[in-house]
Amino acid sequence: MGKINVGILFGGRSAEHEVSLQSAQNVIEAIDREKYDITLIGIDKAGKWYLNDSSRFLLNSHDPKRIALDKTDKSVVLVPGEDSTQLINIADSGRSNNIDVVFPILHGPYGEDGTVQGLLKLTNIPFVGAGVLGSAIGMDKDVAKRLLRDARIPIAKFLVIYKWEQEHIGFTEASSHLGLPLFIKPANAGSSVGVSKVRTEEEFNKALEEAFSFDTKILIEEFIEGREVECAVLGNNQPIASRIGEIIAQQDFYSYEAKYLDENGAILNIPAKISEETEKQIQQLAIQAFQVLCCEGMARVDFFLTRNNQVIINEINTIPGFTKISMYPKLWEISGITYRDLIDRLIQLALEKHAKEQKLKTSYDK
Repeated sequence: MGKINVGILFGGRSAEHEVSLQSAQNVIEAIDREKYDITLIGIDKAGKWYLNDSSRFLLNSHDPKRIALDKTDKSVVLVPGEDSTQLINIADSGRSNNIDVVFPILHGPYGEDGTVQGLLKLTNIPFVGAGVLGSAIGMDKDVAKRLLRDARIPIAKFLVIYKWEQEHIGFTEASSHLGLPLFIKPANAGSSVGVSKVRTEEEFNKALEEAFSFDTKILIEEFIEGREVECAVLGNNQPIASRIGEIIAQQDFYSYEAKYLDENGAILNIPAKISEETEKQIQQLAIQAFQVLCCEGMARVDFFLTRNNQVIINEINTIPGFTKISMYPKLWEISGITYRDLIDRLIQLALEKHAKEQKLKTSYDK
């Protein structure tokens, strides 16, 4: 058998574009080239897709503050309905390149929210990670929290505000419901983009504007005093959970800068210094949340651990970061799965899921 051709999809239109570039760089460097060929598909901030060469697909690749997609003259399009899945290179005499499976390394809206997943489903291409439903749920913190709450999984108290009703809630009302300090964040974003910690009315008003600049729906959440711990989940029907890691932010909270720009922005304790009993509880809740939210393939589940050992879910990420300092691959490394093997498992899970879906009927015949 020949090599499997993996289409690596990265960049994208979201505010997490640069994070995606960093993640893609690490996946491309680590993937087993004896087993996989790769086709790089970079998406710029305007949403245009390009074929890229692995030798020169990034600019300023070693500077997280200046990293950028190296655009080419080879734009691409997917064609639904072809007998074999094809990526068509429009600017290169119409030649095609068959892709066996896509690894979307797209963080945030227009990549992690079900949009790209829907496109790949239409073109009948296997892809790594959650499907349309799980991706959309995981991206929308409001919907995810309501489903977790209905499943009796502990979450922080929260309020939801749409842009059109912004004037109907103020600092006094929010703080009386949730206490102080509180957090304000876009409902559909990740990597702490647009997130603010609020203590005063002036900070509240600025935080609303900041969050609404990224989304038309935002969350106001109570502050949970506790340790920030994370668990990685891997699998489809029978997912497994990793060891637990702890983040000790060196700033006021674990911000975008602390996650991706400042190497000293946080201390990562991997594994976390917690009891075996607490670790098992977090692992069980991570798997339960993964299944309740209809996830597949992979996810990172973030928790708060309070002083009295209460475990509260913060959020789930269906395409977690794959940068050199990202928790998801690090958690699997200490759990016995190397970075290279993790990529291999994710691709195989995608192919297995697609093979099962292909056996389903698409027409009604008696």
